[in-house]
Amino acid sequence: MKTNWDYTSLADAYLKRPGYSAAAIDAALSVMGAVPGKSVCDVGAGVAHLTLMLAERGLRVTAVEPNDAMRANGLKRTGAFENVQWSEGTGECSGQADRAFDLVTFGSSFNVCDRGAAMVETARILKPMGWFSCLWNHRDLEDPIQQTIEGIIRAKVDGYGYGTRREDQRAVIESSGLFGEVVHLDARIVHHQPIDECIEAWRSHATLQRQAGVHFSNVVAAIKDYLGNLGTSSIAVPYTTNVWIARLRT
Repeated sequence: MKTNWDYTSLADAYLKRPGYSAAAIDAALSVMGAVPGKSVCDVGAGVAHLTLMLAERGLRVTAVEPNDAMRANGLKRTGAFENVQWSEGTGECSGQADRAFDLVTFGSSFNVCDRGAAMVETARILKPMGWFSCLWNHRDLEDPIQQTIEGIIRAKVDGYGYGTRREDQRAVIESSGLFGEVVHLDARIVHHQPIDECIEAWRSHATLQRQAGVHFSNVVAAIKDYLGNLGTSSIAVPYTTNVWIARLRT
């Protein structure tokens, strides 16, 4: 399925991206009453980072992913789970039935959708009083290593920005008129990554790839040179998992 963001070349590198904070996921599921057996549509499931966490907690997951290469990797990672099935679709056109799910999740994918259209589609496939959730991992840009990496990027990519992925999502959710009070949850997590895996994760950075264009490989090479000169085989990368949840209005 063709979309505006083509992740085919990034699908293997995506396997090295860090997972979400278990504390943040558990807190969100608790608020949403997402006990084992509840049905969830994980939209933009990618290579199954969030899908796996939902499946491990006993939810029945339909993972929706438009990109063939990403979906193939996700299928491999979730092959042992009988409570996961995969489908081709997007946030705006999920291909799922009306009123089919207790919750709909967007793990690092809501920002690549037409958010208004995705919320209309979410409302269509949610059961009455079902829940919407979107979440991202945000690197701690106050960390010295991450500050240096930011400097490398901004020196090579004029006007670099993160778009909607670092915005407070409350306004766009409320403006839809489809959902009730928006709840924001967050939790910190530190990933200890080997240098080579950290570099590979940067190769999966679609926002950077789109803005850097033909200079993308040069930016990643500069990050690789910097990390390679730190004199260590691994680094600690601090993140905050930010989650927004809201319940469908009756």
